[in-house]
Amino acid sequence: MLIDIHCHIDLYDNPQKIISDCNNHDIYILSVTTTPKAWEFTNKICSTNNRIKTALGFHPQIVSQRYEEIKLFDELLPRVKYIGEIGLDGSYEFKVSFDQQLSIFRHILKSVKQDGGKIMSIHSRNAAMFVLEELKLSEGIPILHWFSGNKTELDKAIQQGCWFSVGLPMIMSKKGRIIISSIPKQRLLTETDAPFNKYKNNILMPWDIELIFPELSHIWNISIEESIEIVFSNFRKLLTTI
Repeated sequence: MLIDIHCHIDLYDNPQKIISDCNNHDIYILSVTTTPKAWEFTNKICSTNNRIKTALGFHPQIVSQRYEEIKLFDELLPRVKYIGEIGLDGSYEFKVSFDQQLSIFRHILKSVKQDGGKIMSIHSRNAAMFVLEELKLSEGIPILHWFSGNKTELDKAIQQGCWFSVGLPMIMSKKGRIIISSIPKQRLLTETDAPFNKYKNNILMPWDIELIFPELSHIWNISIEESIEIVFSNFRKLLTTI
């Protein structure tokens, strides 16, 4: 059984077809959203496949345009088990909105804690240390999506009990492979981050998650079958934590 723990199904050109096609594959998917307004529709179309769950998100790159949607986020929060994509982005083009990002992220973490904790898929590009500091007072299970921080930040994330989701672009890069080799096996999950990523000029599909396992098995020095079983075992363990 394959796991895609971070996929933007609603952002495909034809999400209903993707959902239908997923029925032909042994895969569990967490469909993350980028705005609270996107959750209702995405949850509705994904509910036709019981192996797809929809996360309530508020992407840091767009909080400055959608700031008022935090009210809707709070209204929807009691209805969900999964949160994502949330977090912080410290990249140059988003520094102007960083204070707003931080305000929204803190609000979300506080709300999640008050609601008893959730499984959270978290964006931390160029802001890993800020994210980790905020997570100290949070409740739930943080999954750092496509982590790209330095060794100090990685060690801190591991020490704080974070999980990690890794995808094909990450594992195909030298830095990504170094990071993956340092992540505890029992806290690693797989993702596509589709449809934003491509492989051989083709947009990744959720079931293309299988492409990561030859590379992952090489890093772990085990068989492909063993690496698939480890990730699926991690996923089953994750579901029992909240």
